Amino acid sequence: MKRAVVTAVALAACLSGAAHAAAPVAKNIVIVPGAFIDASSWRVVHDTLKLKGFNVTVAQLPHTSLDDDIAIARKTIFQQFGNVVVVGNGIGGTVMSNVATGDKVKALVYVAGLMPEVGETSRQLLASMPSAGEGVRTDWAGFQFYDPARFQADLAADLTPNRVGFMADSQVSVSNVLMGTPSWFAMWHQKPSFGIVATQDRLVNPELQRWMYKRAGAKVTEIAASHAVHVSQPEAVAKVIEEAALSVL
Repeated sequence: MKRAVVTAVALAACLSGAAHAAAPVAKNIVIVPGAFIDASSWRVVHDTLKLKGFNVTVAQLPHTSLDDDIAIARKTIFQQFGNVVVVGNGIGGTVMSNVATGDKVKALVYVAGLMPEVGETSRQLLASMPSAGEGVRTDWAGFQFYDPARFQADLAADLTPNRVGFMADSQVSVSNVLMGTPSWFAMWHQKPSFGIVATQDRLVNPELQRWMYKRAGAKVTEIAASHAVHVSQPEAVAKVIEEAALSVL
């Protein structure tokens, strides 16, 4: 009987240790959305990660200026208890590169995201390897929006028309000020980085994505999807985010 009790205790300790080893160091995920596709598009990624035990927060960015976006993203990160993995899509990658300066941020995940060096602007990066899309328009106030008539072809070709219709109607425009503001930080120099290449992206050239991720030494995953990869392939995107959370020390 005594031997059986000892064996049971040892087995319980082993199982507890295994569970502890598999637990992610960063339980908090903060998502920084990009331009044109609003924050609600992250719903399925959010739900998938929540079911896996993560705390997920999606920042609501105005894209009025880089300073404005940084302030809101930073506040969102500060509100987390414990370590954080930050996820950025499109222009959200630029914001993330400037905001993830604290020790609590343990990894960065770029989802078809821009990855500027210090002094580079988002506009400069996009112009260096132009995309195939032709739908960016600028209104009288100096904000860029995407032509609804081209929204599906260029941003979400792998989604159904009714779904894309709502996305086009709820899009978040981005100011020319934000696009032309140089980055003050490039936190991918200091944080483990993961990059998702959306191979059918017509907003951020896939070759630009590959070049940026290679420059940063990021771990790269390629997904056959449009710029709205987090909407059309949410499970695959969530898997990369989970990998980032499980891999950091």
